[in-house]
Amino acid sequence: MSRPPLPPFSFDDAVQKARLAEDAWNSRDPERVSLAYTIDSHWRNRAEFITGREAIVAFLTRKWHRELDYRLIKEVWAHADARIAVRFVYEWRDDSDQWYRSHGNENWQFDAAGLMSHRHASINDVRIAAGERKFHWPLGRRPDDHPGLSALGL
Repeated sequence: MSRPPLPPFSFDDAVQKARLAEDAWNSRDPERVSLAYTIDSHWRNRAEFITGREAIVAFLTRKWHRELDYRLIKEVWAHADARIAVRFVYEWRDDSDQWYRSHGNENWQFDAAGLMSHRHASINDVRIAAGERKFHWPLGRRPDDHPGLSALGL
C-alpha cells in the first residue's frame, strides 16, 4: 500500500501530507486514520506509548469518546527527507461542556511507501470559555478558506 506524497518530501509535499493527516483526524474515524500508519507504527502520545494499527484504533476510539466536537489544524514546522515536524492546535469539549484548546508538536517519520512509521506528540491542554473558541466550521474537514494557525495568531 502506498500513501503519496512519498519521501523525500519537498515543502509542498510536506504541506500536502499535513493537510491529509488533518483531514483524516478531523473525520474522527479511527480506522481511516490508522491506514496512514505502518502496521507496526510506534507512537508516543503525551505519556502513552502505542505500537501498531490495532492499538492506534483503540487509542483514537478512546480519545474521541472523551474529546467531543474535536476540530484540528496542523501546520508544517520543518521537513527533511522522510521526516516532517508539525505544530497543531485542536479544540474540543468534555462531557461537562468544558472547552479546551490543545497545543502541540508532532515529529513524523515515514517509510518509502509514505506510511508513518513513527509519531512523537507533545501536547498541552488549556481550558477556554466557549466564547474563546476559534474553530467553528461544521464537524469534519476544515474548509479551504478557514485560516490556518499562523493567520489566527495561534
